[in-house]
Amino acid sequence: MAGTAGGTDGPPGRAGRALAGDGTAAVTDLFRDHHLELVRLALVMVGDLATAEDVVQDAFERLHRGWPGLRQPSSGLAYVRSSVLNGCRSVHRRAAVARKHAPQLAEPPAPGGADAQAAADDRGELAAALRRLPRRQREVLVLRYYLDLDVAEIAVTLRIAPSSVRAANTRGLAALARALGEG
Repeated sequence: MAGTAGGTDGPPGRAGRALAGDGTAAVTDLFRDHHLELVRLALVMVGDLATAEDVVQDAFERLHRGWPGLRQPSSGLAYVRSSVLNGCRSVHRRAAVARKHAPQLAEPPAPGGADAQAAADDRGELAAALRRLPRRQREVLVLRYYLDLDVAEIAVTLRIAPSSVRAANTRGLAALARALGEG
């Protein structure tokens, strides 16, 4: 029988549980379906896998705790995505304070092949240029080109107008091109 309490009926059962207000089951389903995507998003934003995983875990915990207060259970993914971005912002704020009060130590260059080193340098240069962008531009570019979200999805996630998404995308791409010496 479809939709029984056994929970073995797959996606149709998931939708029924989410609409029925079963927070634990709905959050578990969201976690199963979107955890990796959200960790990747956080990783691009913060640059450290362990921190990214912590940010995502905290976001899901807040979603679970706040599930009863959600006006639209169908917006759980948008809520947790926004929560991940907010967590990344907090990580950046804490890192800025730490940099202000403690000097960074220089890391020695790692040994490796020329091609691997060139690719790593390019990724590092791109990541550094992304980090120097204003917060909104960085978020829009990561959501657009890393998560492959469309303008409407980015607007919902960041709670801004679609025209603001397009403007931040254009300005962010131009700033990246300037920073990387391509324009």
